[in-house]
Amino acid sequence: MKNYFNQIKDYLLDLNYYITRENPSSGILVIERESVGVKNLILGIAPPILIMEQYIFKINNKNEEVFKSLLQKNRDIIHGAFALDESGSKVIFRDTLQIENLDLNELEGTLNSLSLLLSEYSDQIIKFSKY
Repeated sequence: MKNYFNQIKDYLLDLNYYITRENPSSGILVIERESVGVKNLILGIAPPILIMEQYIFKINNKNEEVFKSLLQKNRDIIHGAFALDESGSKVIFRDTLQIENLDLNELEGTLNSLSLLLSEYSDQIIKFSKY
């Protein structure tokens, strides 16, 4: 069986991400690169998929405007999407990729998508986090 953990870890290092935590036995990596807005991005390696999740903000007062705006923004996101955690109060960015044929460019595409989202949509995210 291919060692996906090491392959993905190598890709992340090639892309200049800092690995803050790793647990090979559970297939978890936590990365950051604050210069592009990524902090505590969790990667779960669970063949046949790679799950990537980044906490964005907490919804203090559930508001239709916030949910509507997030859904509309999902249409613009190149890779990944906004999602809610199980409690329905935390907004996360999430993407799921197939591992078997995963290459550096595909992983970079998701990371760039998150970075672009955070830079383009930061004012709205800050606004929503204050509701």
